[in-house]
Amino acid sequence: MRIRLGYVAISKTLDDISYNHTITYTNYQKLSNEKQLSKLNDIIHTNLDNLLQVLKYNLQNKIFFFRFSHNLIPLATHKDVHFDYITPFLDKWKKIGVFIKKHNMRIDSHPDQFCVLNSINPDIKKQSIKMLEFQYKIYQAMEIEGHVVLHIGSSVPDKQTAMQRFCDTYLTLPKGIQKMILLENDDKTFTVHETLNLCETLHIPMVLDYHHHLCNYEKKDLKPVLERILNTWKYTTLPPKMHFSSPKSKKEKRAHNIIIDAHKFISFLELLSIYNQDIDIMLECKGKDESLFRLSRQIHFYTKYKFINNSTFLIK
Repeated sequence: MRIRLGYVAISKTLDDISYNHTITYTNYQKLSNEKQLSKLNDIIHTNLDNLLQVLKYNLQNKIFFFRFSHNLIPLATHKDVHFDYITPFLDKWKKIGVFIKKHNMRIDSHPDQFCVLNSINPDIKKQSIKMLEFQYKIYQAMEIEGHVVLHIGSSVPDKQTAMQRFCDTYLTLPKGIQKMILLENDDKTFTVHETLNLCETLHIPMVLDYHHHLCNYEKKDLKPVLERILNTWKYTTLPPKMHFSSPKSKKEKRAHNIIIDAHKFISFLELLSIYNQDIDIMLECKGKDESLFRLSRQIHFYTKYKFINNSTFLIK
């Protein structure tokens, strides 16, 4: 059973290399039409160059699982801004994609809380679909199989109706975008069991977020559904993906800590080990790559797992 660890968005070690450079819509409006496009072009070139640098850093440190920021292209999904963020940068997109494929990296993204496919507000739903179209276009430009993690979203007026709205919207999406979507249980509304039922209905792979499960606990044992969660991935070419983080404190249990509680993480791995299935685990901690390295050293010390590299190990 292979476990591969990943981290989210930015490297804490490379504090001078950012691919999140942006411009606010207010400042964008202050520029002339010519300068607007020039400014966007400059930012996008810098961001794509720096994203490749981060991926090279990940490779050197044997990290092959990464979630890149959805803020890669400024104003790309703004309702009043329209520009081509693919064609002028196609060489860079392809170069990044070639690097990802050459080194067998797994890449995904997680749009912000405003991406709500089952919103009762038609404008929000329309904007959410635009966000997914944006993600799809850049994966296509890179020529890679990328995925987007979503929550079910709104629970208005009740969960059953809200889940049906999600189904209705999902089924209107192009097949390529449908294939890109992964569903995750959240920390306040839709539980593991509810999310799993919807995933099984729509044949969507489910991302188990263990921290969210503990925050949104439904007094149902997780063990009986773990195999079902793993089985939602059977129609894909990828190993199941899960999220793990530790609470900031007892008072702020929903907030993510800087580091991962190694002992609780190892207990989670032992829970999964009976299924003997390869799993990729995204660490959603504030310490990013530095916390990944810390956890890796702790696992090395506290267990007899066989390490393949800094982020990958085998459980027998």
